[in-house]
Amino acid sequence: MFPTPKPSLVPNTYAYESEPMVKPTGFREYDARWLFQKEINLMGIQALGMGLGTLMHEMKVRPEIVTGHDFRGYSASIKYALVSGLMAAGIKVRDIGLAMSPMAYFAQFALDVPAVAMVTASHNDNGWTGVKMGVNRPLTFGPDEMNRLKDIVLGAKFDLRGGGAYEFVADFPQTYFNDLTNRAKLKHPIKVVCACGNGTAGAFAPKILEALGCEVIPLDTELDHSFPKYNPNPEDMEMLHAMRDAVLAHKADVALGFDGDGDRCGVVDDEGEEIFADKMGVMLARDLAKLHPGATFVVDVKSTGLFATDPELIKLGVKADYWKTGHSYMKRRVNETGALVGFEKSGHYFFNAPIGRGYDDGLVSAIAVLDMLDRNPGKKLSELRQALPKTWSSPTMSPHCADEAKYGIVEQVVKHFQDLAARGELVTGQKIRDLVTVNGVRVTTEDGSWGLVRASSNKPELVVVVESPVSEARMREMFGAMDAVLRTHPEVGEYNQKI
Repeated sequence: MFPTPKPSLVPNTYAYESEPMVKPTGFREYDARWLFQKEINLMGIQALGMGLGTLMHEMKVRPEIVTGHDFRGYSASIKYALVSGLMAAGIKVRDIGLAMSPMAYFAQFALDVPAVAMVTASHNDNGWTGVKMGVNRPLTFGPDEMNRLKDIVLGAKFDLRGGGAYEFVADFPQTYFNDLTNRAKLKHPIKVVCACGNGTAGAFAPKILEALGCEVIPLDTELDHSFPKYNPNPEDMEMLHAMRDAVLAHKADVALGFDGDGDRCGVVDDEGEEIFADKMGVMLARDLAKLHPGATFVVDVKSTGLFATDPELIKLGVKADYWKTGHSYMKRRVNETGALVGFEKSGHYFFNAPIGRGYDDGLVSAIAVLDMLDRNPGKKLSELRQALPKTWSSPTMSPHCADEAKYGIVEQVVKHFQDLAARGELVTGQKIRDLVTVNGVRVTTEDGSWGLVRASSNKPELVVVVESPVSEARMREMFGAMDAVLRTHPEVGEYNQKI
């Protein structure tokens, strides 16, 4: 009988090498993330595989799963521990090897496999590991599935029926390459800086962009799991600044940056301006709405208000559906509503047919940006950016807050602003026009300025974003109002970056 996992064990001891360790907070809203060796050990990962296999049987899913791993020094060993647990639970494992997350999602379709378990810590710092899971393509787990998985694993309620199997799928990257490049080449020359932050995408993205007809300037595309320059995160200003410098140095048309597991894409234009992913989404929505008038776009609550207020989108009759942040929430909403695309400020884009298959793929997003440029010959990306109504937006700011405390604090922040609205009190001297509480709280004042506070779904942090269509000063006032509420909670630490 497999032992019940412990929430903590001391490394370099008999117990650590003989018992599974799984910290409960690693089961997050829509995937799993742990600090490897501090919060989970290899036996804990094995228990996770047993639990996932057990859950698949419980959900009556065909017992077959795709797995892959990202480029970190420990990801392969974690994957094989996961595989051993899945096989013990009677699951046939199809292993595509080193991969980006969207390659694993694609493999569910290409290999006709119902389930996926991708070993990746995405853009998290080294030391982190995790698994993105799903059993109903193109969807990944949400809170219900994650809570049930947590209950099975932590209670050691395993169905270890045996009879599992393992198959390595040779040359799968070529199948993925063919899927993205079996199309007409771009009609006009585009010079692209391809930035990968030494992460997994470096093995795949440059070749795909070249095959589409781009002139590619590689930037940190060599695989190096020590991430010697910066973390591969195209929402992080350090990576965006490196992309800016490369665009200006090479006089490129655009820089496209990919995160650690390749499911997100960040963009810098020909003038070296970092285009936050939500603004990039508005530009893509404008372009795609001309081809698909009346389309619905799902947008996460961190994103710009322009999806609802942009005159061009209004003219084209599109609908903006603001929804919860998080790749699983967004995927599910896009799938349920039949939306053309889901746009998330972090850079996850979810293209439905006829563009994609409903999951987030940084290369599919990059191709959509290139196609937009190709459909607008003679117009630079900076011109398309400048054609948007002006707003002043912050980056995503993340003050530290322990996993055990963050949700309770957000509940109190939500109640604070609900009480203000009920009493008709002012925020930054203005009445509250709208409160969105599907994911934390998004407070919009009379002039359209807004601020958001929510709990990060995959790190011990809160998330703060502010925007104003009026001025930079109003944006900063909104930040001051949101931060003042957070400062009443001593558990909230310093920000990773500020405006």
